[in-house]
Amino acid sequence: MDAKNVDKSKLPSRHVTEGPARAPHRSYYYAMGLTPGQIHQPFVGVATCWNEAAPCNIALMRQAQAVKKGVAAAHGTPREFTTITVTDGIAMGHQGMKSSLVSRDVITDSVELTMRGHCYDALVGLAGCDKSLPGMMMAMVRLNVPSVFLYGGSILPGTFKGKPVTVQDVFEAVGRYSVGDFSDEDLEELEKNACPSAGACGAQFTANTMATVSEAIGLALPYSAGAPAPYEIRDQFCATAGEQVMELLKQNIRPRDIVTRKALENAATVVAASGGSTNAALHLPAIAHEAGIEFDLFDVAEIFKKTPYIADLKPGGKYVAKDMFEAGGIPLLMKTLLDQGYLHGDCMTVTGRTIAENMEKVKWNDEQDVVRPANTPITKTGGVVGLSGNLAPDGAIVKVAGMSNLVFKGPARCFDSEEECFKAVTKREYKEGEVLVIRYEGPKGGPGMREMLATTAALYGQGMGDKVALITDGRFSGATRGFCIGHVGPEAAVGGPIALIENGDIIEIDANTGSISVELSDDELKARHEKWEPRETDFGSGVIWKYAQLVGSARYGALTHPGAKAEKECYADI
Repeated sequence: MDAKNVDKSKLPSRHVTEGPARAPHRSYYYAMGLTPGQIHQPFVGVATCWNEAAPCNIALMRQAQAVKKGVAAAHGTPREFTTITVTDGIAMGHQGMKSSLVSRDVITDSVELTMRGHCYDALVGLAGCDKSLPGMMMAMVRLNVPSVFLYGGSILPGTFKGKPVTVQDVFEAVGRYSVGDFSDEDLEELEKNACPSAGACGAQFTANTMATVSEAIGLALPYSAGAPAPYEIRDQFCATAGEQVMELLKQNIRPRDIVTRKALENAATVVAASGGSTNAALHLPAIAHEAGIEFDLFDVAEIFKKTPYIADLKPGGKYVAKDMFEAGGIPLLMKTLLDQGYLHGDCMTVTGRTIAENMEKVKWNDEQDVVRPANTPITKTGGVVGLSGNLAPDGAIVKVAGMSNLVFKGPARCFDSEEECFKAVTKREYKEGEVLVIRYEGPKGGPGMREMLATTAALYGQGMGDKVALITDGRFSGATRGFCIGHVGPEAAVGGPIALIENGDIIEIDANTGSISVELSDDELKARHEKWEPRETDFGSGVIWKYAQLVGSARYGALTHPGAKAEKECYADI
């Protein structure tokens, strides 16, 4: 796996390293200790989302060093750089969550700008927390240089009173505490023990969902997304990724050769099969957009509808990512889906081989019960369901993994922000059987489309998780469970039906048929819309204001630029 024979005259880095006119540029590289040989090799960007914000990202710098060794061993010159993350666990439950989804596009944009500005030839991207995974994959597809994605790995489960726990248990403990079902001492002990290592949230929340996607879509090496962050084997995956990106450079295999319509369908399949986060329905259309492929919420939902739910993972099931890795990893999940006809086996991957070729030597493990065979699933349909109806003409999404009742009908209780609803929940100012409506939290109206984990976890902690429903034009954390419907579109900020609901209106949700409706006639909705007036957001300047001016509907991935279909020149071809 080396690129000694790569013709640099056809690579972007020629613009900064080759010929007499680039002597000033080369002088900078000599200042950093590079040799002439290193300067005239292909340049590989090694991008990480390392920071000290949360355990999700804290191990990425160490892993980047292993990537750089792999690149160098294959005769490339690694150039490490970092970008931001906003970690949802820290941002959750307050105004900071408005930064979360915005950060996905900032990550993509910043990686693009760094790669463009310095003319790097290939990319290895390491990400840890929720939005950094799709953000990094979006950058790879947008730039279309040979790329390998690496997940930093999941956290190990904690232990509380002899039982395994995750951060989800801490959020739900807040709800239990609010009703006197959890003591000060227990809450303190739980918070100190729930997160015992580096790594992203351990269950099938958004980070692990998108990590599973990275292998299924073909941008990550097999098994690499499953190993927990503290495991030393991660360094081997990282070094191999560094070597493999040089092989991709040599063969000129690029992300848009890998991320095809079929690959996106494979990605949606593993989300449903693993009971993954509803956020995938936002991120897959955004990745598709970078490749110029139309793939919206309804396309994702169509895959969800016909995919069996087979991985018994938290929050709906019993196990965490570490357990699945030790049972056989994401390839075990993909193998049974492929064997039963749920995956496209002919999709190219970063190994230089197809999905089917990668799966040839994967053997089924009868000694585990984390993943069921796809022909004997936990449930016959996927763990995530798309919805539509007069309340959500542009669609909505619900995670049904682990739920027994898939139908809910009740009167609306409306809130115009998450804070309003959370306050009502903590004071128990709601009734069993109600549908709590949180609006003006969409991509444009929030702005930023916040997640509602603090509220949903509090409801669950109060023992009301299956006794009320909650709908929003915002999002839900992958850790959310219960009858919680997100991504309702059009959002309230643009006058969608969710803005027109009044307290007491009867809302009906049926995840069996994929419907969400309010018992109002078209004439009544029209009359209310004529009286409706847009609301101003709290932001008149800054990045969140700027995001609100650009962002589009959640149905298409909350996009902020025209995408590959409108590009005049792809970076990889300069």
